[in-house]
Amino acid sequence: MKFFKFARKIRTEEDGAVTVDWVVLTAAVVGLGAAALLLVREKTEGLTKEIGTYLDSAEVKSTF
Repeated sequence: MKFFKFARKIRTEEDGAVTVDWVVLTAAVVGLGAAALLLVREKTEGLTKEIGTYLDSAEVKSTF
C-alpha cells in the first residue's frame, strides 16, 4: 500500500520538471553552437590556406 502512495506522489509532483526543461534547452543550445562552429570552421580553413599561399608567394619591395 505504501508503494502505491509513493508512486502516486512521484507522478503528481512537478518540482523537477523545470530542471528537465533547462537541461533540454541547454543541450539544444550547445548542439547548435557546435554545429555552427563546424560550419564556420570548414569554410574558413580553405580561405586561410589561400591567404597563406598568397602571402608566401608575395614579394616585399624595399623603398630604401
